[in-house]
Amino acid sequence: MSRFMKLFVVVGLVLAFLGSCVPQKKYAELQKNYEKSEAERGYLSGAVKDLETEKNELKAQVEKLTKDLDELSREHNDIKQDHDLLKGKYQKLEEFKQQLLANQEKSSAVNQKENQKLLKEMIRAQEDLQKKEDELNRKEAELNKVAAQLDGYKADLQKLEKDLDSRSKRINELEQMIADKDAAVRALKDKITNALLNFKDKGLTVTQKNGRIYVSMEAKLLFPSGSTVVNAEGKNALVQLSKVLEKQSDITILVEGHTDIDPMSGTGLIKDNWDLSVMRSTSVVKLMLNNSKIDASLLTAAGRGQFVPVDPAKTAAAKAKNRRIEIILTPNLDQLFKILDEEAQKLGASKDEDPDLEESDDDVNKPE
Repeated sequence: MSRFMKLFVVVGLVLAFLGSCVPQKKYAELQKNYEKSEAERGYLSGAVKDLETEKNELKAQVEKLTKDLDELSREHNDIKQDHDLLKGKYQKLEEFKQQLLANQEKSSAVNQKENQKLLKEMIRAQEDLQKKEDELNRKEAELNKVAAQLDGYKADLQKLEKDLDSRSKRINELEQMIADKDAAVRALKDKITNALLNFKDKGLTVTQKNGRIYVSMEAKLLFPSGSTVVNAEGKNALVQLSKVLEKQSDITILVEGHTDIDPMSGTGLIKDNWDLSVMRSTSVVKLMLNNSKIDASLLTAAGRGQFVPVDPAKTAAAKAKNRRIEIILTPNLDQLFKILDEEAQKLGASKDEDPDLEESDDDVNKPE
């Protein structure tokens, strides 16, 4: 797999999972961005391959035309030499002809016969000279045509090389940006893990996957049974986590509430598992905001009820795992989308200028 493919597979993986846990409006927006980036990825990859192929073809044509031009130049020189020799010979015959004509009346019959022979020879030499001149003119015209064609191919090749170099630099920029994001996510995971070491054996886990960080806290660490009020130990864990996150401005924070499959039996505000999951996630968000300097615009509270279990079994242990709060940290990919948008606009302009690119769209967007 080429590095271009690797790049856009990474982008696709990051974006593909962004919609799995967010509210419907954000999901629709992120899904649209993902589909857009997938289309641009396919076109970028295909366009780069086409440029490489066209560049190689042009190089081969330039080499062939250069060789043809050299051969034509040699032939042209040979013909010119023959032409010059014939021209000199013709001039001498012409001079002799004039002398013969001047002496023709005084010449004997024998001399007249010799004169006619020389005149015929001169005529043949004149015809040969004319043929050489015609061939020379034809070769010169062919030589000029090939030279002009070669100049055109060289200009196209230079343009392609410049375009390819520009695309390669843009791809490198994208790769570096994704590498930086991955490094930042790993560093943030380490900070969170170190900050929450005291809660490692109390139903708290920190994992990294799909380009995001998942901080999962079992409900027993945060809430009394059926309650939406965070207990003292849970508050301690959330405050320590918030202190780490308040220094991060380039991420989004999604707080998801999850329940088990047991139905709620209350008659108050909490009527079902949907209510319980949403209210618990909202309580966590408010606690984080009240105990840190986290930008509220980075936080989202969501409830998933019992519909996204980590363990589908119906045992008590499985239900305990499923009752949880998941805090999902996602890196900001706005700059990445900006670069992809810029590339899409450039490729769109290229398609308008080059009809051949338009015709190849079906091939570019085929599954790879």
